[in-house]
Amino acid sequence: MKYSVIVPVYNRPDEVRELLESLLRTGFKDFETVLVEDGSTVRCDAVVADYSDRMDVKYFMKENGGPGPARNLGAEKAKGQILLILDSDVIVPEGYFKAIEEELSIKDSDAFGGPDRAHESFTAVQKAINYSMTSFFTTGGIRGGKKKLDKFYPRSFNMGIKKGVFKSLGGFSKMRFGEDIDLSIRIFEGGHSCRLFPGAWVYHKRRTDFRKFFKQVHNSGIARINLYKKYPSSLKLVHLLPAAFTVGTVLLLLISLFWPWALGPIFLYALAILVDSFAKNSLEGTGITQSLKIALLSIWASFVQLFGYGTGFIRAWWNRCVMGRGEMEAFKKNFYK
Repeated sequence: MKYSVIVPVYNRPDEVRELLESLLRTGFKDFETVLVEDGSTVRCDAVVADYSDRMDVKYFMKENGGPGPARNLGAEKAKGQILLILDSDVIVPEGYFKAIEEELSIKDSDAFGGPDRAHESFTAVQKAINYSMTSFFTTGGIRGGKKKLDKFYPRSFNMGIKKGVFKSLGGFSKMRFGEDIDLSIRIFEGGHSCRLFPGAWVYHKRRTDFRKFFKQVHNSGIARINLYKKYPSSLKLVHLLPAAFTVGTVLLLLISLFWPWALGPIFLYALAILVDSFAKNSLEGTGITQSLKIALLSIWASFVQLFGYGTGFIRAWWNRCVMGRGEMEAFKKNFYK
């Protein structure tokens, strides 16, 4: 067997159904799907039963410990030569496996990853959040793509890695947040080849509201400092940008109390997001009214993303680098609910 699709799951039977249906629609046969329930109280038994006679799907359960250990269990049970690690809230397009096959035929790679897009069924808020996570005006360039500010590090929502390489690296660490970047860093440090497969994209729902989204990116900011403490060379200048944006925006808001023109840079930045998001959604065939709604929400999503990441980064920097405290995380108990 060539591929094993590894999916950690926490209380997401509806999303798992969508994912399995999308995998089935690819028409590709040389793969298995390994689902690992990470201490879920709302399980996927019925969903797995619905698809077990139509595709090769395996189902395991474990106590809650975070997505990293769940993926490790899935990899341990997997039979494929290449592990395709997906989040449970993604949908794969019909050409997903074909794109991976084509990239590997052109040049072999020990590890790889693909970008994400917003599905037409996503709500306006989900599309706005997707924009903020993929736009070059926010931190999309850091994540990697055709335009990027740093080399490409695969993320666990859409990551591929040879099983032998995964095993040699010890799999995912016990970090609850940032565990995918931790693995990506070790891939590069181990001298393994790793690159972006632009055509192997997925639809990724991410968070469904701004409160959950803030939790996600705040933890990502904290994780960046935790990663820095483990791998000092991993912290690049681009990783400071959200924190600088957060501090700069707060200072401009304070200055604007006495000099209103200080709001100018904030207004211009918001306008750039509005125009860019509107243009992108319009080109994708979204109607003018809906595109404008998404664009307006994209402004808020972008500020939530940068402030969430920036405050998490600053908070962790203060606690770990200034106060000398140990590894930290936030929203651990209710992050996935």
